[in-house]
Amino acid sequence: MNKIYFIVLFLLALGNNSAFSQKKKDEALVAKDTLKSNDIDPLTPAKAAFYSAILPGLGQAYNKKYWKIPIVYGAIGTSLYFYIDSSNKYNQYRDAYKRRLEGYTDDEFNYYNDDQLISAQKFYQRNKDFSALFVVGFYVLNIVDANVDAALIQFNVNENLSVKPDVYMNDVTYRANFGLTLNYNF
Repeated sequence: MNKIYFIVLFLLALGNNSAFSQKKKDEALVAKDTLKSNDIDPLTPAKAAFYSAILPGLGQAYNKKYWKIPIVYGAIGTSLYFYIDSSNKYNQYRDAYKRRLEGYTDDEFNYYNDDQLISAQKFYQRNKDFSALFVVGFYVLNIVDANVDAALIQFNVNENLSVKPDVYMNDVTYRANFGLTLNYNF
């Protein structure tokens, strides 16, 4: 009877060990993913756009593209400078023309006639409008850049992906065909 218990225990132990060894073999056969998976945050582009809307350049800092911040401030600042300068010159020519209509001739533009003062007003008014348009345009472009850059950061771009032009011969006409090939290496 002792022998039977011993044999049963031995078989159970052997069965359990073989089950554990089979499990370890299965684990060894399963290849782990070698590519690191990055978590995608769908709110990242919205945050970057919001930050750039609050303060121009802040979305670029959120995306860690610090080199774009001087470009943003340079574009908006230059447009704003030309807006202010054109506005000041427009006001000077307008005031000189108003004084001429009142009969005064002692303004700083006494060498201009009335038509030249009107022409200068139109010129600086147009420049002021274009400069305001550029300020708004660069502000919106700043927001769009932060949004798009934050969305594109999440894409997987590595050496396993490639798109290259390819030339191959057509079997029927024996002419060269042009195309693009998309290669993905595992």
